[in-house]
Amino acid sequence: MTTDSTQSVTGVSQLFQLLRDGVPRTRAELAKSTGLARSTVAVRVDELMRMGLITPVADGVSTGGRPPSQFAINPAAKVVVAADIGASHATVAITDLTGQVLDEHSEELDVALGPEPVLTWLIQSATALLTASGRTVGDVAAIGIGVPGPVEHSTGQPVNPPIMPGWDRFDIPGWIQQHLPMPVPVLVDNDVNIMALGERAVAWPGVDHIMFVKVSTGIGTGIISGGELQRGAQGIAGDIGHVQVARGANVPCQCGNRGCLEALASGPAIARALREQGIDAHTGSDVVDLVKRGNIDAIQAVRQAGRDIGEVLTTCVSLMNPSIIAIGGSMARVGEHLIAGVREVVYTRSTPLATEYLSIVQSIAADRAAVLGASMLAVEHALSPEALSSGFIAS
Repeated sequence: MTTDSTQSVTGVSQLFQLLRDGVPRTRAELAKSTGLARSTVAVRVDELMRMGLITPVADGVSTGGRPPSQFAINPAAKVVVAADIGASHATVAITDLTGQVLDEHSEELDVALGPEPVLTWLIQSATALLTASGRTVGDVAAIGIGVPGPVEHSTGQPVNPPIMPGWDRFDIPGWIQQHLPMPVPVLVDNDVNIMALGERAVAWPGVDHIMFVKVSTGIGTGIISGGELQRGAQGIAGDIGHVQVARGANVPCQCGNRGCLEALASGPAIARALREQGIDAHTGSDVVDLVKRGNIDAIQAVRQAGRDIGEVLTTCVSLMNPSIIAIGGSMARVGEHLIAGVREVVYTRSTPLATEYLSIVQSIAADRAAVLGASMLAVEHALSPEALSSGFIAS
């Protein structure tokens, strides 16, 4: 590619980023926003139209003469595949380029079956959804996948995932690409990171500093700071489940250490504590049912779990200074009892300035957070300046 053509593609990409918010703009408005000549904007708008990425919408307000045309992103230009793979369930969805779900399928699926059976199911389910939507693999701009374990971001490979036997260092992107009829970018991240993306997209699109805390079989945090998902050097930023809590000094954790937050405040940990009191609770779901029935011991145990989580989050608040902490995962279904414990500690122990505008809330996206976040992961990649400049989405 020549220097002139490279600059042209880059310019088209930059112009498109302005139109991604869905707000219709005229050529004159685009020229004003970019500082480019109207003739240059006109050429780049025509190129984006040719690529199918933008479309004319209602005409703008006339200042005399013919009303100027307005342009906005074309959500139907491509689709993405979004997949949420949980410990015992999986959801696959097809969405447009704004994250709007076009079709989806969910079913019980044991991640312990191993990568090949699970990913075969994913491809077959996605293909069926594409066919039902009148689309083909050629219409897919990217595939976003969330899995319940640590993921090395640079490779998309799970690393020592405790509840995913057989998945360690499995090349998820490579395997999927080998089993598709044409190349499609595949993005993989851990489930709590994509939940953070989904929560922000659904409930807090204008907020740049968010922490999403998943409390379920495990405990983890997805961190968005400065509007960007923070993964850290290897992709495990936010793994608060194995931070030690003083109250649990003698409590063993499945990671081999003692006193981990997860060993005290996860769903199975709360159930274990209740069994030690002679209460019939074997899973996190049992705990949720007990709380909803008004069992005082279960309510107190959940409140204490919230305090333990709050103890760790107090440090996180000092480090990251979020505006929103959203509590999600299966244990969030106990409602205010868990969140009250978190608030009690965070608001008491954090500095006044750090909590002055901090809201600690139950996840609004709830069970939808993961699959919507997987869609956002795919969309952000597909529509990034780098991906657009490569020409893949226009192919």
